[in-house]
Amino acid sequence: MRITIVVVVLLLAGLTARAQAWVQGTTTYISSQNVYIKFASTAAIATGDTLFSVSGDVATPCLIVKDKSSTSCVCTSLLATPVAKGTPFFARQAAPVAAPPAATDLPPGAPTVTDSLATPQAGVQVVVPDDGDLAQAPKEKIRGRVSVASYSNLYDGTPTHRMRYAFVFQGQHIRQSRWSVDNYITFRHTLGEGEAVRENIFDALKIYALSAQYDMNSHARVTVGRKINQRISNMGAVDGIQYEHNIGRLTVGAIGGFRPDFRDYSINTQLLQLGGYASYNAAGTNGGQSTLAIVEQRNGGVTDRRFAYLQHSGALGKKVQVFGSMDVDLYENINEVQRSTLRLTNLFLSLRYSVSKKLRLNVSYDNRRNIVYFESYRNQIDQLIDDETRQGLRLGANYRLLKTVSWGMNANWRFQKSDLNLSKNLNTYISFSRIPWVKASATISANVLQTNYLNSKMVGIRLNKELVKGVLNGELNARLLDYQYQNSEQHILQQMVGGSLSVNISRKLTFFAYYEGTFNATSTDLTRVNVRAVQRF
Repeated sequence: MRITIVVVVLLLAGLTARAQAWVQGTTTYISSQNVYIKFASTAAIATGDTLFSVSGDVATPCLIVKDKSSTSCVCTSLLATPVAKGTPFFARQAAPVAAPPAATDLPPGAPTVTDSLATPQAGVQVVVPDDGDLAQAPKEKIRGRVSVASYSNLYDGTPTHRMRYAFVFQGQHIRQSRWSVDNYITFRHTLGEGEAVRENIFDALKIYALSAQYDMNSHARVTVGRKINQRISNMGAVDGIQYEHNIGRLTVGAIGGFRPDFRDYSINTQLLQLGGYASYNAAGTNGGQSTLAIVEQRNGGVTDRRFAYLQHSGALGKKVQVFGSMDVDLYENINEVQRSTLRLTNLFLSLRYSVSKKLRLNVSYDNRRNIVYFESYRNQIDQLIDDETRQGLRLGANYRLLKTVSWGMNANWRFQKSDLNLSKNLNTYISFSRIPWVKASATISANVLQTNYLNSKMVGIRLNKELVKGVLNGELNARLLDYQYQNSEQHILQQMVGGSLSVNISRKLTFFAYYEGTFNATSTDLTRVNVRAVQRF
């Protein structure tokens, strides 16, 4: 009954979304915690809004706005991979339904809006004339980047150096053809440990995206390779073939292929998966996108999972944004006894309410399975907080005290019937987007984490300043941490200091350097240095 209620709520939410237009901004600086986006004006953007990346006709949520000035936004990233300077992101703003923007009014790379179709959070296909072929010659759009980075640690006198090389390429309608490609490939290794790479190349080589798409006509497209389908994004990547067909506002599709290996993200032909889905884009002043999929996953030819997947994104009225996804298992095999069942196995719901121009509230519930990180460059405390607060109930608020001063708070509670994995977290911060005289921005934060095995407290300050306009940006940060493990009376005190510099050598070439030192009263100090060069094209 509970599953039915949730499904009904999400489906009803799919009938209510507001038409949207796009505002484009560009990434100007990236720190270890924040991403800074420059806009011509941020008048249509509010703290707590989501910024999107756009690939063809698909918009993907990437950043959350923490603070803003008249022309810039300070954001936190939703992505598992670093953001490159110069990357464009798009913000949504309300658009009159009676007069939707023409394609020529949209920024380059933004999805085309026809009639009053809303562009939903998880992406939407363009509605085109029913002519059975492409409406016009497609326009080629190419963007990409190549980066080289080193991550060095010095602990107890022993240095380690990790190298990371990345290649990202997105080409839409290559040479104005029906072909498009999407590639994201990295190679990382630790100096002096080449034997591990030789034993298994996929410990170092990670292919996050490698696909080619062919537009058969205005309604149908087929994709071959490794790609995340944004209509069923929480399922992860598919290695194989994906077919999609538009029928008015309804999109139907099928997937066939394999799941990536959960150990090293390589291709595993034993993990077969097949499925189909239907996605509906609602019209009118209230719209949204709702997707229902049925998927069977196998392991070595034996059914591993058979489940229904539901995803929805859209708006409830003018002030409420909603996103949700869930998995409902339809099959189980226990002690060789097979039977059909209905069991909720993954659930994520998020609601954001704009009370006023100054106050934003948000609530989310996450009961998804743990995420496997194939790459992570967070320090210990940031990784610990992320691991302990991702699941459970989260409440948040952001209030603009003054034009350049805002306050925010997030509380997280992870609970279970047995209380074996209980955690409570409270984080609060105050941000100054423009400090007089020094012309810099600053954030003061505090965090309290309580789990079954650890209590920790942290206070910190971060200062960011553009040293040479458009060329050089600098950041300083400091944190004080207090740990106490439940099985020990000893307090562990740490002081963390760091700083970074970002240099725009040219319009498309950026150099970045970061230092972080962790100093302990009772144990060995740790030094981390990251140097990165990014060339865009």
